[in-house]
Amino acid sequence: MTDAPTRITDIRAWEALDSRGRPTVGCAVVLESGAVGRVVVPSGASTGAYEAHELRDGGTRYGGYGTQAAVANLMTELRPAVLGHDALDQAGIDATLRAVDGTDTLSGIGANAVLAVSLAVHRAAAGSRPRTDGTAYLPLPMFNIVSGGAHAGGAIDLQDILAIPVGARTVAEAVEWGWRVRAATARLAAETGPGASLVADEGGIGVPLRSNTEALDLVLAGIEASGLRAGDDVAIAIDVAASQLATAQDYRLAVEERTLSAAEWAQELVLWTERYPIVSIEDPFGEDDWDSWSDFTARVGNRIQVVGDDLFATTTARLQRGVETRAANAVLVKPNQVGTVTATEELLEVARREGVRTVVSARSGDTEDHWLSDLAVGWGGDQLKVGSLTRSERTAKWNRLLELEADPTIPTELRRWQPLG
Repeated sequence: MTDAPTRITDIRAWEALDSRGRPTVGCAVVLESGAVGRVVVPSGASTGAYEAHELRDGGTRYGGYGTQAAVANLMTELRPAVLGHDALDQAGIDATLRAVDGTDTLSGIGANAVLAVSLAVHRAAAGSRPRTDGTAYLPLPMFNIVSGGAHAGGAIDLQDILAIPVGARTVAEAVEWGWRVRAATARLAAETGPGASLVADEGGIGVPLRSNTEALDLVLAGIEASGLRAGDDVAIAIDVAASQLATAQDYRLAVEERTLSAAEWAQELVLWTERYPIVSIEDPFGEDDWDSWSDFTARVGNRIQVVGDDLFATTTARLQRGVETRAANAVLVKPNQVGTVTATEELLEVARREGVRTVVSARSGDTEDHWLSDLAVGWGGDQLKVGSLTRSERTAKWNRLLELEADPTIPTELRRWQPLG
């Protein structure tokens, strides 16, 4: 433990911009030792109903997305409540932040303001925490290849089709394989006509196609064209983001002009897992369709990941319900869904205890910060999902993971894909 004082002496905040050019909240926490923790928090486009609530200004400025009120709340409400606290007491500080806000969803002060302080405190204190001995396990990357849904203007119904380098032995190898697959897929997409390979929110390829299976076929062809073996070297993951497809009773595939019952949609997904080298499906059903989740996981959960994002919203209570109902076997971890570092870590503890895999994830409106990669390693995340291999807010996270692997003072090992069942 360092002797440097860890008392918080100052907090600064400002309105910053995310990767889409929308405002978000930046924050710097200064300690008595002179250490500074600086963050700019991300924001999602595909947001679930059970996430903590960002505070936006409304009005005409920045199209209503301004965050001046959140910044003001941070400086006038959160700052005086936290000044003088020991930055090593993360749980105590996060409890104070929640108490000042006074709501379950952080809608009073704004989850964007609360998370900014919580993360900045964590980063400021990081240098004062003892480094644990032993191997640092690096999460297996998941790379966004083709995008649709809210990330690419509905080019396809599925939100993302991703590549997982399940056969890679190092981060460097995984990143190079991901680059090869994306490059090969982009070349194939370009053959469909002009403007067929636009860059989506998370750096994936936005390809307007006639069906979702055409998109799966394209990614499969991209893996094969890259010279890698589909299934053995690189497998496929899908982020359905089905809450965007769900109607009151059914699931609407707008691109294909089809409406399916939950049972019909489940059967289609099962057939895809038999036809393609799919090892992970995220949010296959709506965030309140618990029965469909449980039925689907009973059918395929012994051989693929079924990942809850909107279903769990990084909240412990919803994850515990998911464990009890066997709704999924993996959870997406997004700190801004729950608002504080402590609440995120509590969810991770439940996941580890219950044998639920963890996928640490960025957001579509992310920033150039790389703190998520550090947290994913420190938290022992099984996988890291931050987007594609283009756009600096994405590559910043991959670059940090590559840096950690190359650091000779840190013994590291890439987490290998473990088959289910």
